[in-house]
Amino acid sequence: MRQYSAYIGLDVHKDTIAVAVALPKGGEPIYRGEIAHTTKALTKLLKRLTASYGDSLAFCYEAGPTGYDLYRWLVGKGHHCEVVAPSLIPKKPGDRIKTDRRDAIGLARMFRIGDQTSVWVPEKDQEAMRDLTRVREDVKSVETHARQRLSSFLLRHSKRFPGNCRSTQGYLDWLEGLTFESPTTQIVFQEYLDLVKTTQARVADIEKEMERALANWSLAPVVKSLRALRGVDFLTAMTTMAELGDITRFTSPRQLMAFLGLVPSEESSGLIQKRGGITKTGNGHVRRVLIESAWSYRFPARLTAHLRKKADGASPEVKSIAWKAQKRLCGRYRHLLNAGKSRNQVTTAIARELIGFIWAIAKEVQPKAVMAKAYI
Repeated sequence: MRQYSAYIGLDVHKDTIAVAVALPKGGEPIYRGEIAHTTKALTKLLKRLTASYGDSLAFCYEAGPTGYDLYRWLVGKGHHCEVVAPSLIPKKPGDRIKTDRRDAIGLARMFRIGDQTSVWVPEKDQEAMRDLTRVREDVKSVETHARQRLSSFLLRHSKRFPGNCRSTQGYLDWLEGLTFESPTTQIVFQEYLDLVKTTQARVADIEKEMERALANWSLAPVVKSLRALRGVDFLTAMTTMAELGDITRFTSPRQLMAFLGLVPSEESSGLIQKRGGITKTGNGHVRRVLIESAWSYRFPARLTAHLRKKADGASPEVKSIAWKAQKRLCGRYRHLLNAGKSRNQVTTAIARELIGFIWAIAKEVQPKAVMAKAYI
């Protein structure tokens, strides 16, 4: 690990930043006070720190709602910076005093000894793609709630759809033909229906924007190749890559599984072994879409016309991985189900293995995509 002339812990908030400095030779970190969270104040702070400790400075702060702009600004000024995972910062069980001063000093002390766990900081274009997939997820959630409210309203007024599926044009046509005796009730119904239509249109517009943005994205070849997997289509593939970025930075699928919280929790001591449900740490967005995709492996393995169409354009190596994944996961699903596991447990286990095959495809496609881009 490279030695720096000073290790600076920053407790970052919307309006203020608390600053503490730890020197490499040891000793208690020095609290340097609090500054405003502005570029002007940060520039003055850099000048003071450089004058006191030299140019070789290393900064760290906790990941939080303020994002990565401070990281990019410090790196742009030529300094080393790391963003620390807050959930992995060691805490003393008996310490019940928390202040900005203590947090900054604790960060500086931990950073000096290298006990921090840093998070991966995405590039600006990667972060933009992640925001795009997340806004689609948020608007989709609003649409789901709107549909639920409409369904509850109809149930209260004894209006029942005669069909089975509410995602068809027939259901929308049935809604358009509904009438109520009370004019006020009719207005309420129309407001609910308009809200559903509006949110559905917004989701469709965002998905079109995602397709347009994908064309110029560096990870587009990986997204297109992932569609060869059963249960993985455009939205799942794009959400996964937008959230994780370059997943080849994980040295093994097992490391990626643990990062996504898809491995069992454990509390063992001595001769007692106790394992529980999955840890649910890491990125919940990817974990959700993986579990949704895993449900498709409850059916027998086969190459349908739909799967062949999705895999168009994928390399023979990717198609081979996808077929291997389908045979493995479909068989695994039946085996675990016959062993007495619940469907939710089985689906979670399938999702854990599915991310391993996604890692293998990214490992196969991404280096080739980078090389091709280098020759353009």
